[in-house]
Amino acid sequence: MKVDYINLSLKNSPIKSDILKEIEKVIDSGWYINGPSNEIFDRKFAKLAGTKYAVGVANGMDALIISLKALDIGVGDEVITPPNSYVATTTAIMLVGAKPVFVDVDDDLNINTDLIESKITNKTKAIIPVHLTGKPAKLDKLLSISKKYDISIIEDCAQAVGAEFNKKRVGSFGVFGCFSLHPLKNLGALGDGGVITSNDPDLYEKIKILKNHGLAERGKCVLWSSNSRLDNIQAAILNVKINEIHKWNNRRIKIAEYYSSELRGLVDVPLNKIKNSSIDIKSVYHTYIIKTNYRDELKEFLFNNGIDSKIHYPIPIHLQEASKSLNHKIGDFPMTDKLTNEILSLPVYPELTDSQIEFVAQTTKNFFKNK
Repeated sequence: MKVDYINLSLKNSPIKSDILKEIEKVIDSGWYINGPSNEIFDRKFAKLAGTKYAVGVANGMDALIISLKALDIGVGDEVITPPNSYVATTTAIMLVGAKPVFVDVDDDLNINTDLIESKITNKTKAIIPVHLTGKPAKLDKLLSISKKYDISIIEDCAQAVGAEFNKKRVGSFGVFGCFSLHPLKNLGALGDGGVITSNDPDLYEKIKILKNHGLAERGKCVLWSSNSRLDNIQAAILNVKINEIHKWNNRRIKIAEYYSSELRGLVDVPLNKIKNSSIDIKSVYHTYIIKTNYRDELKEFLFNNGIDSKIHYPIPIHLQEASKSLNHKIGDFPMTDKLTNEILSLPVYPELTDSQIEFVAQTTKNFFKNK
């Protein structure tokens, strides 16, 4: 049996005819930028996230950049974030001229909130927690720190569309929620896309200007900014796909729960809760990451048996070549360094068949028979 890590054509084929109808409507309308489909998508996504406002943008990293700019964060400022995310989070901080200040993670891969306060200075202007793998970070503690030090929270929700913390959706806690709509995400366009959520009416108006050349109206530029509009045709596609997100997320959760029940005791499996807490967590498992000291051997064994797996992420951000100017080394963030050698992502997309899921679990169990 062959099990791909991801198969996007399987996701799109059941709704292909609906997508094509919406694409045809856009083509026939002659309205391709900032059109009606965008307005519909913004409303739909705000409802999904449980926020007053949502603004579609070109991609997830632009969502972060625009959010930072909207808060006037730039040269001389510091932004706290974890070092074990995708590089886009740190890239956004660097591109506005601010300095990323890394805080190590806990064993759940999310930022260790117990370590944040020691990194706060008078230059700290924001904290960007990353809801990695689709599991919310400790938002109660983050909000407490935010209030105590008057520091803005920008949620990086790129992997967490639909995830919940105490029955409330991620993206609704911080000043901004930043989402990626890349095709690989739980809710993905057929190309790049992103969205920013907020409950602040003034900031909502500002990000609409920042995403559109700084134009308050046609011909009137009030801020220097870039062009980061979500294409109308992608918005039309997303208006079809957003109707499926709860079904897709529920299937991911079911797959993850099966894996965890089968593999517990052999590997360290993700749990849909915060350790030693009564907090109610809903993870949406953009990735299903196990931890084992035999990671590389297991990855090879799975591959030889037709199962593709990935490592998210093999090189942490603080050790990337682009991070040399930050002067970090191995040992600065011990949990991140440890996890880098243990983590492995198993296939978890909704279109996997039950037999494929069982095959992945059984093959993994077979590997450990000799360990």
